[in-house]
Amino acid sequence: MKFTKMQGAGNDYVYVNAFVEKVDDPANLAIKIADRHFGVGGDGLVLIMPSDKADVRMRMFNADGSEAEMCGNGIRCVAKYAHDHGLSRANPIRIETGRGVLALQLLLGPDRKVSQVTVDMNAPILDLAKIPVDVSVIAKTAADHVYRVSVTGGDDAVECTFVSVGNPHAVIFVPDVQSVDIARLGPILEHNPAFPRRMNIHWVQVHSRGEVTMRTWERGSGITLACGTGASAVCVASALTGRTDAKILAHLPGGDLELEWDRAKNTVYMTGPAVEVFSGDWPA
Repeated sequence: MKFTKMQGAGNDYVYVNAFVEKVDDPANLAIKIADRHFGVGGDGLVLIMPSDKADVRMRMFNADGSEAEMCGNGIRCVAKYAHDHGLSRANPIRIETGRGVLALQLLLGPDRKVSQVTVDMNAPILDLAKIPVDVSVIAKTAADHVYRVSVTGGDDAVECTFVSVGNPHAVIFVPDVQSVDIARLGPILEHNPAFPRRMNIHWVQVHSRGEVTMRTWERGSGITLACGTGASAVCVASALTGRTDAKILAHLPGGDLELEWDRAKNTVYMTGPAVEVFSGDWPA
């Protein structure tokens, strides 16, 4: 089976062109191929598939084999692969995901290959039941959109703002993002009883009205260098709580992403890189 390794801001996945390759058990393949010691290595597996609703379809599996609804960095790479490998020349390209069909604007470099992609992430979901968050397990604070969540691993509680952009995110604002013990807190919060479908967790340090730094514990994959859907959620959460404007630059360990929550249209735009790293053959 042929595969291509790609990354967006360091969020790396193994991509398989399912127009020509057959993958019978993608969940099991994701566990094996994403292993950084015994496999290709990556945050998971992405299948690029035919679609009867859009130009291509994307299915994304975390490193633990669980299927996710969407991946913001992953979908930019799907768009690049589809264009650069001739699956679709549409621009904007439409990609079917578990979030629905999303439109992506492609920026081509001098070689006529995709270098940057802007994703229309559609309307953020703020209804806790739809994210989903179990309201019976959390406590509302005096601040709008801020809730207290108990932590069973040592800390008493954390204050979170919840946003879904097709997958669930909890955003936690802290004075110093580098001081957070993500390796300890991440798995505790991901599996908190308040989150029936688990949760992506982001710690955010605000520098100004237009700039933040964030770090991520990604549901099913652990600490990752970037999370595009997470950065989109951070943009919304930062604006909702009055910490930033609706347009920000987010610094992630793997690179920068530009985010804008167009409140008039109620959609989030995310712009960032898409890079093809290498291709190879996975043994049958």
